[in-house]
Amino acid sequence: MKRLLSYFSKLEIMLWCSSITLILISFIAFDRSNYLTLTASLFGVTSLIFNAKGNPFGQVLMVIFSLLYGIISYTFSYYGEMITYLGMTMPMAVFALISWLRNPYKGNRAEVKVNSIGKPEQVLMWLATALVTIVFYFILDHFGTANIIPSTISVTTSFLAVYLTFRRSPYFALAYAANDVILIVLWTLASISDTRYISVAVCFVAFLFNDLYGFISWQKMKKRQAE
Repeated sequence: MKRLLSYFSKLEIMLWCSSITLILISFIAFDRSNYLTLTASLFGVTSLIFNAKGNPFGQVLMVIFSLLYGIISYTFSYYGEMITYLGMTMPMAVFALISWLRNPYKGNRAEVKVNSIGKPEQVLMWLATALVTIVFYFILDHFGTANIIPSTISVTTSFLAVYLTFRRSPYFALAYAANDVILIVLWTLASISDTRYISVAVCFVAFLFNDLYGFISWQKMKKRQAE
């Protein structure tokens, strides 16, 4: 335990504890029954604090979170979220795990080597993102997905996030932060008909702060590694 605590900074420990507290309070206040949501939230927010350190273990936790979140999304007919996390985020987290393990910084497997993406690849990434967005819109429409516009935008931001994570770019955290904003909107809309989903929305509020910190942390890692 001492070794684990010394691995994280005081700010990171405070961020994680605050996130856990917020998730637990919202669960007690609005849910108290769906322990799957609580479990997914705890796995998710813990994965983010490891990802902020560039630690591949964060991707292991992300695989578990994606599986649980896909099941939760199915319960409210958010098929876009279900398909995105089970069919894209979870498999890409596995590929990201392999990529991060194969690219340690100076042999330290607890820290990935930060990568930069060139302009040609950026153009291809945005073209692929546009194609994925268009294709998924019609798929989600076919399945009668609830709140289809924000659900489609969520697919867009999720694709960017998983691609940038795989490529070890600091901007993956910003893409996830953008996705968090969309998901806060989605689950707030869902909570209008079922207040239990307020706890899911609150979960993504916690995720938003963690992803913003993750971006700052990766920028510092990039600068340190370059030196």
